[in-house]
Amino acid sequence: MTIDTRTLLPIAEHAVSIATEIIRTKAPGVVTTKGDRDMATEVDYAVEHAVREFLSRETPDIGFLGEEEGIGRTGKGLMWALDPVDGTANFLHGIPLCGVSLGLVDKDMPILGVIDLPFLGTHYSAAEGAGAQANGTEIRASDTRDLDAAIVSIGDYAVGDNAQERNRPRLALTHELAARVQRVRMFGSAAVDLAWVADGKTDALIMLSNNPWDTAAGVLIAREAGAAVVDIDGSPHSMTSHATIATSPKLVADLVELIAEAQKIAKHSPRTAE
Repeated sequence: MTIDTRTLLPIAEHAVSIATEIIRTKAPGVVTTKGDRDMATEVDYAVEHAVREFLSRETPDIGFLGEEEGIGRTGKGLMWALDPVDGTANFLHGIPLCGVSLGLVDKDMPILGVIDLPFLGTHYSAAEGAGAQANGTEIRASDTRDLDAAIVSIGDYAVGDNAQERNRPRLALTHELAARVQRVRMFGSAAVDLAWVADGKTDALIMLSNNPWDTAAGVLIAREAGAAVVDIDGSPHSMTSHATIATSPKLVADLVELIAEAQKIAKHSPRTAE
């Protein structure tokens, strides 16, 4: 199957515009509990249904994966990956750090991405080999080389099953970063995290997870803007990676070393009694 991102990018842009209109104009509505401190709003489902329906008409041979309802159909090696409202908790509380994230994945690698942050008025897009844009203007990632000059965002702490154990390395990482970097930030949205690394607003993101709907679009946008995007051990990032680290290329080695140190500390720190 020949992949023409020049044709597919406008389709992705249109799909995201449909999503953005829903997010801007509809209240969150009824909240559905998906698990411990994990929820979806009526808007999450409305966006996913609308985008799924549009893409099924426009690109019937491409598969679709949505955060809320999983795989809608399989394709010939290609898959749309949608987070209908990335940062649902923020959206529900009226915090503007949220948006829609749509990526196109070829096997395990993203090749196209669109992120819209409707309450911040910023729209990001990229296609493989064509660079990255914010509101139509080319963007570049930071070239910061020193950790003590870096603003580093981190992914959310874990909730749900085994959250206490899963948060041990996250808390150790926060501790190590606080001692080394200029500032630590937690925005509550992978789309914001990755887009802002791409846009040079932050110098790095460390997220100890990797769901395709969260990361596909942002990883491609960050890469096309010149950021390095790697797994927890510094190997190239893919949709099967264990973690998502996007950063100024000059910080990769230091961050991988810092993360390894944090994991070592977490492994040997005493457990809290259940």
